[in-house]
Amino acid sequence: MTSPLLSRPGAVAAAPPDADVAAHYGEPAQEGRALDRGAAWIDRGNRGIVRVSGPDRLSWLHSLTSQYLTDAAPGTATEALILDTKGHIRFHLSVVEDGESVWIHTEPGAAADLAAFLDSMRFMLRVEITDLTAERRVLTVAGPDREAAVALVPDLGADIPLRRTDSGIDLFLPAESLSPVAAALADAGIRAAGMWAHEAARIADHRPRLGLDTDHRAIPHEMGWVGPAVHLEKGCYPGQETIARVHNLGRPPRRLVLLHLDGTAERLPEQGSAIELDGRSVGVLGSSARHHELGPIALGLVKRTVPVEAGFSVDGVAAGQEVVVPPDTGANAHIELRRRPA
Repeated sequence: MTSPLLSRPGAVAAAPPDADVAAHYGEPAQEGRALDRGAAWIDRGNRGIVRVSGPDRLSWLHSLTSQYLTDAAPGTATEALILDTKGHIRFHLSVVEDGESVWIHTEPGAAADLAAFLDSMRFMLRVEITDLTAERRVLTVAGPDREAAVALVPDLGADIPLRRTDSGIDLFLPAESLSPVAAALADAGIRAAGMWAHEAARIADHRPRLGLDTDHRAIPHEMGWVGPAVHLEKGCYPGQETIARVHNLGRPPRRLVLLHLDGTAERLPEQGSAIELDGRSVGVLGSSARHHELGPIALGLVKRTVPVEAGFSVDGVAAGQEVVVPPDTGANAHIELRRRPA
Protein backbone atom coordinates (compact mmCIF):
# COMPACT_ATOMS: atom_id res chain seq x y z
CA MET A 1 0.00 0.00 0.00
CA THR A 2 1.48 3.32 -1.10
CA SER A 3 2.32 5.57 1.82
CA PRO A 4 0.38 8.82 2.16
CA LEU A 5 3.68 10.48 3.06
CA LEU A 6 4.75 10.22 -0.58
CA SER A 7 2.55 13.30 -1.08
CA ARG A 8 4.91 15.39 1.06
CA PRO A 9 6.80 18.13 -0.83
CA GLY A 10 9.95 16.80 -2.50
CA ALA A 11 9.14 13.13 -1.90
CA VAL A 12 10.51 10.71 -4.49
CA ALA A 13 9.47 7.06 -4.38
CA ALA A 14 12.14 4.46 -3.63
CA ALA A 15 12.94 1.42 -5.76
CA PRO A 16 11.57 -2.05 -4.95
CA PRO A 17 11.24 -3.55 -2.41
CA ASP A 18 10.65 -0.10 -0.89
CA ALA A 19 8.65 1.44 -3.76
CA ASP A 20 5.71 2.32 -1.48
CA VAL A 21 7.77 4.76 0.63
CA ALA A 22 10.10 7.66 -0.11
CA ALA A 23 13.70 7.33 -1.27
CA HIS A 24 14.26 10.93 -0.21
CA TYR A 25 12.49 14.23 0.26
CA GLY A 26 14.67 16.31 -2.02
CA GLU A 27 17.84 16.59 0.08
CA PRO A 28 19.30 13.10 0.62
CA ALA A 29 22.69 14.30 1.87
CA GLN A 30 21.14 16.57 4.49
CA GLU A 31 18.80 13.76 5.49
CA GLY A 32 21.81 11.52 6.08
CA ARG A 33 23.52 14.18 8.18
CA ALA A 34 20.41 14.53 10.33
CA LEU A 35 20.45 10.79 11.02
CA ASP A 36 24.12 10.99 11.94
CA ARG A 37 24.18 14.18 14.00
CA GLY A 38 20.68 14.87 15.36
CA ALA A 39 17.42 13.09 14.68
CA ALA A 40 15.20 12.29 11.72
CA TRP A 41 12.12 10.19 11.09
CA ILE A 42 11.84 7.55 8.38
CA ASP A 43 8.62 6.30 6.85
CA ARG A 44 8.89 2.50 6.85
CA GLY A 45 5.20 1.95 6.37
CA ASN A 46 5.87 -0.79 3.83
CA ARG A 47 7.17 -3.17 6.50
CA GLY A 48 5.12 -6.26 7.28
CA ILE A 49 3.72 -6.37 10.84
CA VAL A 50 2.73 -9.47 12.79
CA ARG A 51 1.54 -9.59 16.40
CA VAL A 52 1.80 -12.74 18.53
CA SER A 53 -0.37 -12.81 21.66
CA GLY A 54 -1.27 -15.38 24.30
CA PRO A 55 0.34 -16.69 27.49
CA ASP A 56 2.60 -19.16 25.66
CA ARG A 57 3.95 -16.64 23.14
CA LEU A 58 7.48 -16.20 24.52
CA SER A 59 8.31 -19.85 25.17
CA TRP A 60 6.77 -20.78 21.83
CA LEU A 61 8.74 -18.20 19.82
CA HIS A 62 11.83 -19.20 21.80
CA SER A 63 11.41 -22.75 20.46
CA LEU A 64 10.93 -21.63 16.84
CA THR A 65 13.51 -18.88 16.42
CA SER A 66 17.23 -18.36 16.87
CA GLN A 67 16.77 -15.85 19.70
CA TYR A 68 16.46 -16.34 23.47
CA LEU A 69 12.94 -15.06 24.22
CA THR A 70 11.75 -17.03 27.25
CA ASP A 71 10.85 -14.63 30.09
CA ALA A 72 11.65 -11.54 28.00
CA ALA A 73 10.71 -8.47 30.04
CA PRO A 74 8.34 -5.80 28.67
CA GLY A 75 10.30 -3.46 26.43
CA THR A 76 12.78 -6.13 25.35
CA ALA A 77 13.76 -5.41 21.74
CA THR A 78 15.88 -7.74 19.67
CA GLU A 79 16.28 -9.51 16.34
CA ALA A 80 15.51 -13.14 15.55
CA LEU A 81 15.74 -15.51 12.62
CA ILE A 82 13.55 -18.36 11.50
CA LEU A 83 15.70 -20.95 9.75
CA ASP A 84 14.94 -24.05 7.74
CA THR A 85 16.20 -27.42 8.91
CA LYS A 86 19.51 -26.90 7.06
CA GLY A 87 20.16 -23.56 8.73
CA HIS A 88 19.26 -21.35 5.77
CA ILE A 89 17.48 -18.10 6.64
CA ARG A 90 13.73 -17.97 5.98
CA PHE A 91 12.64 -14.86 7.91
CA HIS A 92 14.36 -12.01 9.72
CA LEU A 93 12.29 -10.60 12.58
CA SER A 94 12.59 -7.24 14.33
CA VAL A 95 10.97 -7.97 17.68
CA VAL A 96 9.66 -6.20 20.76
CA GLU A 97 7.75 -7.63 23.74
CA ASP A 98 5.28 -5.16 25.28
CA GLY A 99 4.07 -7.24 28.25
CA GLU A 100 0.98 -8.53 26.46
CA SER A 101 2.14 -9.32 22.94
CA VAL A 102 5.22 -9.75 20.82
CA TRP A 103 5.28 -7.27 17.95
CA ILE A 104 7.29 -8.13 14.85
CA HIS A 105 8.12 -6.17 11.75
CA THR A 106 9.65 -7.91 8.80
CA GLU A 107 10.49 -7.37 5.14
CA PRO A 108 7.89 -5.86 2.78
CA GLY A 109 5.58 -8.56 1.47
CA ALA A 110 6.74 -11.20 3.97
CA ALA A 111 4.13 -10.81 6.73
CA ALA A 112 1.50 -13.09 5.18
CA ASP A 113 3.99 -15.93 4.73
CA LEU A 114 5.38 -15.39 8.23
CA ALA A 115 1.92 -15.39 9.79
CA ALA A 116 0.96 -18.53 7.84
CA PHE A 117 4.12 -20.32 8.97
CA LEU A 118 3.59 -19.34 12.60
CA ASP A 119 -0.05 -20.39 12.46
CA SER A 120 0.98 -23.81 11.11
CA MET A 121 3.24 -24.30 14.15
CA ARG A 122 0.72 -23.41 16.87
CA PHE A 123 -0.50 -26.94 17.62
CA MET A 124 -2.29 -26.81 21.01
CA LEU A 125 -0.40 -23.85 22.44
CA ARG A 126 -2.11 -20.71 23.74
CA VAL A 127 -0.96 -18.26 21.08
CA GLU A 128 -2.71 -16.03 18.56
CA ILE A 129 -1.08 -14.76 15.39
CA THR A 130 -2.42 -11.65 13.66
CA ASP A 131 -1.16 -10.05 10.44
CA LEU A 132 -1.56 -6.33 11.11
CA THR A 133 0.16 -5.04 7.97
CA ALA A 134 -3.05 -3.38 6.78
CA GLU A 135 -3.78 -1.78 10.18
CA ARG A 136 -0.35 -0.63 11.39
CA ARG A 137 2.62 1.29 9.98
CA VAL A 138 6.23 1.46 11.15
CA LEU A 139 7.73 4.93 11.60
CA THR A 140 11.36 4.93 12.73
CA VAL A 141 12.99 7.83 14.58
CA ALA A 142 16.78 7.60 14.41
CA GLY A 143 19.86 9.59 15.31
CA PRO A 144 21.57 10.50 18.60
CA ASP A 145 18.69 12.80 19.60
CA ARG A 146 15.94 10.24 18.85
CA GLU A 147 14.57 10.02 22.40
CA ALA A 148 14.07 13.77 22.60
CA ALA A 149 12.43 13.71 19.18
CA VAL A 150 9.93 10.99 20.16
CA ALA A 151 9.10 12.94 23.31
CA LEU A 152 7.85 15.75 21.05
CA VAL A 153 5.03 13.59 19.68
CA PRO A 154 1.81 14.29 21.62
CA ASP A 155 -0.49 11.53 22.85
CA LEU A 156 1.67 8.48 22.15
CA GLY A 157 -0.54 6.08 24.06
CA ALA A 158 0.08 2.62 25.45
CA ASP A 159 -1.48 1.10 22.33
CA ILE A 160 1.58 2.17 20.31
CA PRO A 161 4.47 -0.24 20.96
CA LEU A 162 7.95 1.29 20.80
CA ARG A 163 10.92 -0.83 19.79
CA ARG A 164 14.11 0.81 21.05
CA THR A 165 17.47 -0.34 19.61
CA ASP A 166 20.87 1.21 19.00
CA SER A 167 19.82 2.02 15.44
CA GLY A 168 16.55 3.80 16.23
CA ILE A 169 13.09 3.73 17.77
CA ASP A 170 10.40 1.92 15.77
CA LEU A 171 6.84 3.12 16.37
CA PHE A 172 4.09 0.61 15.46
CA LEU A 173 1.49 3.24 14.61
CA PRO A 174 -2.15 2.76 13.68
CA ALA A 175 -2.33 3.44 9.95
CA GLU A 176 -4.47 6.55 10.45
CA SER A 177 -1.85 8.00 12.84
CA LEU A 178 1.09 7.85 10.42
CA SER A 179 0.49 11.22 8.77
CA PRO A 180 -0.40 13.12 11.99
CA VAL A 181 2.66 11.78 13.84
CA ALA A 182 4.93 12.61 10.91
CA ALA A 183 3.44 16.11 10.78
CA ALA A 184 3.95 16.60 14.51
CA LEU A 185 7.60 15.63 14.21
CA ALA A 186 8.10 17.87 11.17
CA ASP A 187 6.38 20.80 12.91
CA ALA A 188 8.75 20.32 15.85
CA GLY A 189 11.74 20.66 13.52
CA ILE A 190 12.58 16.95 13.10
CA ARG A 191 13.64 16.30 9.52
CA ALA A 192 12.13 13.62 7.32
CA ALA A 193 14.69 11.16 5.93
CA GLY A 194 14.06 8.74 3.10
CA MET A 195 15.20 5.19 2.49
CA TRP A 196 18.38 6.33 0.73
CA ALA A 197 19.69 7.84 3.96
CA HIS A 198 18.30 5.02 6.10
CA GLU A 199 19.86 2.34 3.91
CA ALA A 200 23.19 4.18 3.78
CA ALA A 201 23.27 4.24 7.59
CA ARG A 202 22.33 0.55 7.73
CA ILE A 203 25.08 -0.45 5.31
CA ALA A 204 27.67 1.68 7.13
CA ASP A 205 26.65 -0.07 10.38
CA HIS A 206 27.30 -3.48 8.77
CA ARG A 207 23.65 -4.53 9.15
CA PRO A 208 22.57 -6.89 6.35
CA ARG A 209 19.02 -7.04 5.04
CA LEU A 210 17.27 -10.27 4.15
CA GLY A 211 16.60 -10.59 0.43
CA LEU A 212 18.96 -7.77 -0.50
CA ASP A 213 22.20 -9.01 1.05
CA THR A 214 21.30 -12.70 1.27
CA ASP A 215 20.43 -15.51 -1.10
CA HIS A 216 18.71 -18.87 -0.61
CA ARG A 217 21.97 -20.42 0.65
CA ALA A 218 22.79 -17.79 3.28
CA ILE A 219 23.44 -18.95 6.83
CA PRO A 220 23.68 -16.69 9.91
CA HIS A 221 27.45 -17.03 10.42
CA GLU A 222 28.11 -15.62 6.93
CA MET A 223 25.97 -12.56 7.60
CA GLY A 224 27.28 -11.55 11.02
CA TRP A 225 23.94 -12.38 12.64
CA VAL A 226 25.43 -14.62 15.31
CA GLY A 227 25.06 -12.40 18.37
CA PRO A 228 22.56 -9.80 17.18
CA ALA A 229 19.95 -12.34 15.99
CA VAL A 230 21.31 -15.74 17.06
CA HIS A 231 21.72 -16.65 20.73
CA LEU A 232 24.32 -19.37 21.24
CA GLU A 233 23.15 -20.42 24.70
CA LYS A 234 19.74 -21.85 23.99
CA GLY A 235 18.31 -25.26 23.15
CA CYS A 236 16.86 -26.84 20.06
CA TYR A 237 15.14 -24.92 17.27
CA PRO A 238 14.98 -25.55 13.50
CA GLY A 239 18.43 -25.07 11.97
CA GLN A 240 20.23 -25.08 15.32
CA GLU A 241 22.37 -28.02 14.25
CA THR A 242 23.96 -25.95 11.49
CA ILE A 243 24.60 -23.07 13.88
CA ALA A 244 26.29 -25.39 16.38
CA ARG A 245 28.32 -27.24 13.76
CA VAL A 246 29.73 -24.07 12.17
CA HIS A 247 30.33 -22.43 15.53
CA ASN A 248 32.18 -25.40 16.98
CA LEU A 249 33.75 -27.27 14.09
CA GLY A 250 33.52 -25.54 10.74
CA ARG A 251 33.76 -22.20 9.04
CA PRO A 252 31.12 -20.60 6.82
CA PRO A 253 31.91 -20.76 3.10
CA ARG A 254 31.36 -17.01 2.62
CA ARG A 255 31.76 -13.82 4.62
CA LEU A 256 30.06 -10.42 4.61
CA VAL A 257 32.18 -7.40 3.64
CA LEU A 258 31.61 -3.66 3.47
CA LEU A 259 32.73 -2.35 0.10
CA HIS A 260 34.01 1.18 -0.43
CA LEU A 261 33.21 1.87 -4.07
CA ASP A 262 35.16 4.18 -6.38
CA GLY A 263 33.63 7.61 -5.86
CA THR A 264 34.44 8.77 -9.38
CA ALA A 265 31.88 6.38 -10.85
CA GLU A 266 28.58 8.07 -11.63
CA ARG A 267 26.50 4.97 -10.84
CA LEU A 268 26.09 2.35 -8.17
CA PRO A 269 26.59 -1.25 -9.31
CA GLU A 270 23.43 -3.32 -9.58
CA GLN A 271 22.47 -5.68 -6.79
CA GLY A 272 23.53 -9.20 -7.75
CA SER A 273 26.59 -8.02 -9.69
CA ALA A 274 29.62 -10.27 -9.51
CA ILE A 275 32.44 -9.19 -7.18
CA GLU A 276 35.59 -9.93 -9.16
CA LEU A 277 39.22 -10.44 -8.15
CA ASP A 278 41.75 -10.56 -10.97
CA GLY A 279 38.99 -11.21 -13.48
CA ARG A 280 37.29 -14.10 -11.66
CA SER A 281 34.10 -13.99 -9.64
CA VAL A 282 34.63 -14.38 -5.90
CA GLY A 283 31.31 -13.11 -4.59
CA VAL A 284 28.09 -11.20 -5.18
CA LEU A 285 27.01 -7.63 -4.44
CA GLY A 286 24.11 -6.94 -2.09
CA SER A 287 22.68 -3.52 -1.27
CA SER A 288 24.46 -0.26 -2.06
CA ALA A 289 23.95 3.42 -1.24
CA ARG A 290 25.63 6.83 -1.22
CA HIS A 291 26.58 7.77 2.33
CA HIS A 292 26.81 11.47 3.18
CA GLU A 293 30.39 11.04 4.52
CA LEU A 294 31.70 7.69 3.30
CA GLY A 295 30.55 8.12 -0.29
CA PRO A 296 29.33 5.09 -2.27
CA ILE A 297 29.29 1.94 -0.15
CA ALA A 298 27.80 -1.54 -0.41
CA LEU A 299 27.56 -4.89 1.31
CA GLY A 300 28.70 -8.05 -0.41
CA LEU A 301 29.27 -11.74 0.17
CA VAL A 302 32.68 -13.09 -0.84
CA LYS A 303 34.36 -16.45 -0.51
CA ARG A 304 35.87 -16.92 2.93
CA THR A 305 39.31 -17.67 1.46
CA VAL A 306 39.59 -14.33 -0.36
CA PRO A 307 42.46 -12.33 1.22
CA VAL A 308 41.21 -9.56 3.51
CA GLU A 309 43.51 -7.02 1.83
CA ALA A 310 42.28 -7.79 -1.70
CA GLY A 311 40.67 -5.11 -3.86
CA PHE A 312 37.79 -5.90 -6.19
CA SER A 313 35.99 -4.82 -9.31
CA VAL A 314 32.18 -4.77 -9.24
CA ASP A 315 30.42 -4.21 -12.57
CA GLY A 316 33.42 -2.17 -13.68
CA VAL A 317 33.64 -0.14 -10.46
CA ALA A 318 36.72 -0.51 -8.26
CA ALA A 319 36.03 -1.47 -4.64
CA GLY A 320 38.07 -1.84 -1.47
CA GLN A 321 36.88 -4.13 1.29
CA GLU A 322 36.33 -3.65 5.01
CA VAL A 323 36.03 -6.89 6.97
CA VAL A 324 32.64 -7.43 8.63
CA VAL A 325 32.73 -11.19 9.20
CA PRO A 326 36.32 -12.37 9.83
CA PRO A 327 37.57 -15.34 7.78
CA ASP A 328 38.21 -17.32 10.99
CA THR A 329 34.60 -17.08 12.20
CA GLY A 330 33.46 -20.41 13.64
CA ALA A 331 35.51 -23.49 14.59
CA ASN A 332 35.59 -22.53 18.26
CA ALA A 333 35.99 -26.05 19.62
CA HIS A 334 39.49 -26.91 20.81
CA ILE A 335 40.08 -30.63 20.54
CA GLU A 336 43.28 -32.05 21.92
CA LEU A 337 44.28 -35.56 20.88
CA ARG A 338 46.38 -37.43 23.42
CA ARG A 339 48.80 -40.07 22.23
CA ARG A 340 49.07 -43.32 24.08
CA PRO A 341 52.41 -43.88 25.80
CA ALA A 342 54.77 -45.96 23.67
